[in-house]
Amino acid sequence: RTLGLQTEDSKFLLEGVPFRIFGGSMHYFRVPREYWRDRMVKMKTCGLNTLTTYVPWNLHEAARGKFDFSGNLDLEAYLTLAAEVGLWVILRPGPYICSEWELGGLPSWLLQDPDMQLRTTYKGFTEAVDAYFDHLMARVVPLQIRNHEPCMAVQVENEYGSYAKDPDYLTYKVTSGAVHKNPQILLWVRELAPEGMLLFSVLPGIYMTVDYITPTHQTQGEIVLSRKQQKKPKMVMEYWTGWFDSWGGPHNIFDADDVVNSVEEVLKMGASINLYMFHGGTNFGFMNGALDFDEYKPDVTSYDYDAVLTEAGDYTSKFFKLRQLFSKIIGQPLPLPPVVTGKASYGTVQLPQYLSLWEALPYIVELLFLPSQPIRSEFPVNMENLPVNDGNGQAYGYTLYETVITGGGQLHSRDHIRDRAQVFVNTLFIGYLDYNTVELSVPEGQGFRKLRLLVENCGRVNYGLMLNEQRKGLIGDVFLNNTPLRNFKIYSLEMKPGFIERQFGRGAKSRDFLGAQSPDSAGDIKIEIPLTVQGNLQVQYLPRDTFLKLEGWEKGVVFVNGKNLGRYWKIGPQETLYLPATWLKPGNNEIIVFEERIPGWIIQSLDLPYLGRTHYID
Repeated sequence: RTLGLQTEDSKFLLEGVPFRIFGGSMHYFRVPREYWRDRMVKMKTCGLNTLTTYVPWNLHEAARGKFDFSGNLDLEAYLTLAAEVGLWVILRPGPYICSEWELGGLPSWLLQDPDMQLRTTYKGFTEAVDAYFDHLMARVVPLQIRNHEPCMAVQVENEYGSYAKDPDYLTYKVTSGAVHKNPQILLWVRELAPEGMLLFSVLPGIYMTVDYITPTHQTQGEIVLSRKQQKKPKMVMEYWTGWFDSWGGPHNIFDADDVVNSVEEVLKMGASINLYMFHGGTNFGFMNGALDFDEYKPDVTSYDYDAVLTEAGDYTSKFFKLRQLFSKIIGQPLPLPPVVTGKASYGTVQLPQYLSLWEALPYIVELLFLPSQPIRSEFPVNMENLPVNDGNGQAYGYTLYETVITGGGQLHSRDHIRDRAQVFVNTLFIGYLDYNTVELSVPEGQGFRKLRLLVENCGRVNYGLMLNEQRKGLIGDVFLNNTPLRNFKIYSLEMKPGFIERQFGRGAKSRDFLGAQSPDSAGDIKIEIPLTVQGNLQVQYLPRDTFLKLEGWEKGVVFVNGKNLGRYWKIGPQETLYLPATWLKPGNNEIIVFEERIPGWIIQSLDLPYLGRTHYID
């Protein structure tokens, strides 16, 4: 009979033997599958014995009732590989994961319900959670420790004390969500250290862990755990090795010596620990989250996190210092770390072919294979409630709202833009509307003209009390001279794989840029924006990881061989996008850039990343 992971007095027992968890977080959905083993082996050679990972509901069930656990989402393969490397697993299935991930991992189709109350016992939410967990746990249960597999613990919920809207919610998760689908396995909740948050999450029979980084957090956590969870081992579920970045801010970093010294203090008091993050990876595509505490701030594409391994899996000084510390604690030498794979600089890549969005628009129906495009509606419709994707609405990307006006005046959003809109009269760009700019002058003109708002979902909030307010696009009326706009044509531009590259050579004809090399030249020949720009990256030998720098461009998205690398934005801090070698091939590699405002026409391929001006967090 398998005993599994148990708590006894002040220590964990694994199969009846005293065990300390030396864990590290790494998320399979942020790392190319071909690199999973490399990162796990590096974790093992740093002295860790446990891998922790979130499970993103919004990727696994992007459309209601349709589940995807293939390719880079093959959770079972990920857990099995961890066992091969010699790592135990703590699974954090959510349904809410936070993690600076779009809507904290919750699927956007939940927000089609105007009365939806996320993370509560609201029937529409619990029914969706139960259906998802029925499918997820059927895959996970066979990989639990009672079946001699690596999964030794499951987290019931995540940071609910900081949300705490429904006192019955955690009880629901324990009684009808996780426990009956996870028999004979250690369950726990995780909270931040402030006492009010911790007290809310105390549940009978459920082990509780804390996060902290500062001495104040440590003291608060120890006091509450000692009071509410006597004679239990102490566990720091998230010891933050770094921090994430937001667009327009600095690149946040933690001093390596401070991190190692604090980890040593945790270990000296006999606690177990999980390093968040050991390896951060990348928010590929449109999957970055955001914060909204008085000001909306979307996260950058990179999830480097100033973690123990870099975004591309390279060693940092934290790795070697932590490796030395864990070796001392374990009392024996560790295996040698793998050799780091070199990065490549492929030089300058020209992107001479371009196609204006307005030229492509007549062919959108053909490109998307959606006979309902464009959508006609008297009133604005938010992304999630658009009749696309088999009734699941639009999740990510851009939505174009088009109506007819007969004059100019003052355009006012009434704060109904989510999150950022480029505004055009016919094809003339006249300005932006967002959270800070809610009013814009529309020039006078004769006759009927098209007023167009290209609205971008910049990333749904992943933390706090704003989760229910994350519908995107136009979420209400927009007014011209105090009169609400009506009678829209709406184009869903989700930019799924295949959509961008199909624009070239299908109906709409791309153009050569005539050898111009600067934004000024682009203005001289009156290129209409936004536009899609195309070129080829040449790889002569076996591909290596590289980093793309878009100097001179303003804001947009990069696709390489159909893979969405993520967003770039000149406001920084991030200046390079990570391009894994596994997404390249020898010969021609198609690069397509959707640029909102100013195309730079060339991209630099570098062998080093630049994540922006650094800011040490004390």
